[in-house]
Amino acid sequence: MLKNKLLTTSLVLILAAALGGCGGGSSNNAPDTSAQSTNAGGNEEAPAVTYKYFSFGAPKKQILGSETTIGKELQAQTGVDWNIEYLVGDGDTKAGVMIASGDYPDIIDSSGQMAKLMDAGAFIPLDDLIEQYGPNIKRVYGPYFDKFRQEDGKLYFFPYGANIGYISEPNFQTGFYIQRSVLKEFNYPKIKTLDEYFDLLKQYKEKHPQVGGQETIGFATLAGEQGSFFTLQNPANHLAGYPNDGSTIVDMKTHEAKLVGGSDYQKRWIKKLNEANAEGLVDPESFTMNRDQYLAKLTSGRVLGYFSYSWQVGDATNNLKKAGNDDMRYVALPIVFDKEIKDQYIDPPGFVNNYGVGITVKAKDPVRIIQYFDNLLKEENQILVQWGIKDQSYAVDANGRFTYANDAQRQLHEDPEQSLKFGFDYFNYSWPRYGNNSVLQDGNAYGPGNQPEVASYGYTDGDKKLLEAYGVKTFSELFSDPDERPWSPAWSIALEQGSPEQMFITKADDLQRKHLPAMVLDTPANFDKNWGDYMAQFNKLDKKTYEDFITKKVQERVAGKW
Repeated sequence: MLKNKLLTTSLVLILAAALGGCGGGSSNNAPDTSAQSTNAGGNEEAPAVTYKYFSFGAPKKQILGSETTIGKELQAQTGVDWNIEYLVGDGDTKAGVMIASGDYPDIIDSSGQMAKLMDAGAFIPLDDLIEQYGPNIKRVYGPYFDKFRQEDGKLYFFPYGANIGYISEPNFQTGFYIQRSVLKEFNYPKIKTLDEYFDLLKQYKEKHPQVGGQETIGFATLAGEQGSFFTLQNPANHLAGYPNDGSTIVDMKTHEAKLVGGSDYQKRWIKKLNEANAEGLVDPESFTMNRDQYLAKLTSGRVLGYFSYSWQVGDATNNLKKAGNDDMRYVALPIVFDKEIKDQYIDPPGFVNNYGVGITVKAKDPVRIIQYFDNLLKEENQILVQWGIKDQSYAVDANGRFTYANDAQRQLHEDPEQSLKFGFDYFNYSWPRYGNNSVLQDGNAYGPGNQPEVASYGYTDGDKKLLEAYGVKTFSELFSDPDERPWSPAWSIALEQGSPEQMFITKADDLQRKHLPAMVLDTPANFDKNWGDYMAQFNKLDKKTYEDFITKKVQERVAGKW
């Protein structure tokens, strides 16, 4: 279905462009991709324009790009400004409205809505535009083109993970976070298992039942936020010693994919939460509160532990650091089920090919937009969106190494309000870009967070004390190195809308949303019965079709076919 619709869309666009050329103007229904006079690299004749950018990603304040330092600099180079708008409410509903009305902005950051948008023919093919206007696009994405070509052989969007070189992240943080006051209270114990983790939370809560006059919360999740239920599903993978491969775990030797849902790993994880809830440790609002409420609880100091990916809690992390109380801050630990399990929280080098930003069929000037993208991918502009402006938001030492000269420069990156105003939060991710782990031509890290000099520059006395207590120099050293997984990540394997595997995972996720929170919150005496009821429903679904599909795709990726 997807392939047929893509072909149909392509033919319509080609025909529309041809008719537009014959008539001396562009089609009313398709963008004109034949412009010759515009130039996003500084052509003084190009008129100033403002295009619409819509993101299905994490919500931020709607803004004009030129209201930020970075957006203003890019506007000065290109004459192009952006009206940047973010999703409010449910992504599925918003995508459905867009598709039904055909009212698309000029470009879209898809987040998890890519399959629907592609199936609806929302994006134009980019190959001819790239060939004519995209030398920097080809330099950055060229080695990866075959990993995100669609079934019709064309490119429709730019993923965000095209690494150039590779450098690891010194301060990796993801997984089971624990408040540092808990570790300090018990003289920084070395805990590795889930049982040890919850035992420590319980002991601390018993000694400190209140924080600031309110009840101490043992453990919380963000599973109630729309689109974040995976924070309840994914811990089972990690606890069993696997990385985030989405709904499956993949055997390292056979490359066979098996569902996590309904597995013994999921049962063990949910049963532990059920027991912890019976002991008063689990926040019942874990399954109803939204992101703002979740982050507010984390910054209140009441929550002792939680599971999240670092990108979900960046604002809370930065605000807690800004507040200056190291004991209220958190550190993520590589928690697993049993001591002999090797943790795999750090992702191996990989390529995510099912998210990205594309130019829509309603774009007013695709040529100028592709020129903007190509200009953005110049190395100096990739430095701009990550590091900012030399001597303003970063410094260069005598050896040519990028660093921060003072706290004011560091705050421009770490303080949420300053970062938004400068534009890092608007321009450093959901655009055509280098991958996070890239290395610049001069050897500096693409992102400040991966630069060793910067990683240690921001350490507080509390950071240094904690790292010393655990005998490591960086937070990443708390975790095991990732094993090589040439298919990674399996969660980026695209599922065609309406396919048996897409219908299965939708039903399986709905079933888990219905049963897992209820199982956690019920009494332990009912757990086995509740699990049995859940599995009776789960086993009615066609899980073999899904597992066979993911296994086939994983094995194709291992063989070099993406």
